[in-house]
Amino acid sequence: MSISSQIGSTMQRSSWIRRMFDQGIELKQKYGETNVFDFTLGNPSMEPPREFKEALIAAATDPRPGLHRYMPNAGLPEVRSAIAESVSREHGIHLTARHVVMTTGAACALNVALKALLDSGDEVITLAPYFVEYLFYVPNHGGVNRIAETRSDFGLDLEAIAEALGPRTKALILNSPNNPTGVIYPEEDLKRLNDLLAGHERNTGRPVYVIHDDPYRRLIYDGHKEASSLKIFDHGIFCTSHAKDISIPGERIGYLAVRPDAADADALMDACAFTIRVLGFVNAPALMQRVVAGIQHVTVDVEVYRRKRDLLLDALLEIGYRCVRPQGAFYLFPESPIPDDVAFTRSLMEHRVMAVPGSGFGRQGHFRLAYCVEDSTIQGSLAGFKAAFDQAQRLTQS
Repeated sequence: MSISSQIGSTMQRSSWIRRMFDQGIELKQKYGETNVFDFTLGNPSMEPPREFKEALIAAATDPRPGLHRYMPNAGLPEVRSAIAESVSREHGIHLTARHVVMTTGAACALNVALKALLDSGDEVITLAPYFVEYLFYVPNHGGVNRIAETRSDFGLDLEAIAEALGPRTKALILNSPNNPTGVIYPEEDLKRLNDLLAGHERNTGRPVYVIHDDPYRRLIYDGHKEASSLKIFDHGIFCTSHAKDISIPGERIGYLAVRPDAADADALMDACAFTIRVLGFVNAPALMQRVVAGIQHVTVDVEVYRRKRDLLLDALLEIGYRCVRPQGAFYLFPESPIPDDVAFTRSLMEHRVMAVPGSGFGRQGHFRLAYCVEDSTIQGSLAGFKAAFDQAQRLTQS
């Protein structure tokens, strides 16, 4: 076999999300775009805000020379200063440009942090259900995944996290608002988690870094708030992108910020500036850095996503599905009406509704729906959701 055996094995276990998305494309080619109702990919249907397009035009037409040349690996100093000022304001903790690395999206930020932190055999705790790619990012850098389950309502289970902690634990990946559930972890739970990790550090002499993957921070509903991980966690690393809050996933721009008094923070910043280069990113795109620097206050109309959430969730609940109401992001994670979530998503597909099995996110018996779609997709899907549910009910009763 020509390709790496490790990559070949990983490809066999690769993302359910992309697999179902590709199958959705095949169905659309067969039945027509408007006759297939695809909830597989968190690909925002909303266009970027006006301010983004204005900033893009201004940056692209800026006549100053040298704007597209190489720069420091960590990013343009003036952009990092602008980001640091915005993060300081939002999180209530003082950062400077020194504490920020501009990245090619949140996935880049996560891999840069993991590459900087992990020695071979170091362990990273991931909370289930989780974003699928975490399980691949950690081994990329010699790490070992340790899975800790959340509760039935997807809240933090501190006992499960305590059991996952070990002498080689180096980091914990936190995703709130969560993909796939939309749950936000309460501030008090996060503080208790920090106390748990601090106790572990006292016992082992090893700090545990909390890497917060947070691209949905500004997509929050119903008056809920998200606490600042940088302020709460002694060794906090904040990773985000503008893929979701201003609807530019294809532009791949985000950043990583480190709490200034985290363990070995200066060395960690130097390491991140190095790893972004050796991982092949070199630096985040110059044009996009300049675009987002001045629009940190801009977000898409969150009310649009809240309305889509309610439109789909209320309809599913009326049919008979059970689902925790999301507090943020743009995903539903309903229970499958039969234990086999893969079989149920196949049943949905027979009715031209595309969903992703919960097994792919580490929680069987559920399925994920990305409701960042057109209203017509939601409305057109409801008959298929009901038909699949009724079919499942007949199977369980027979």
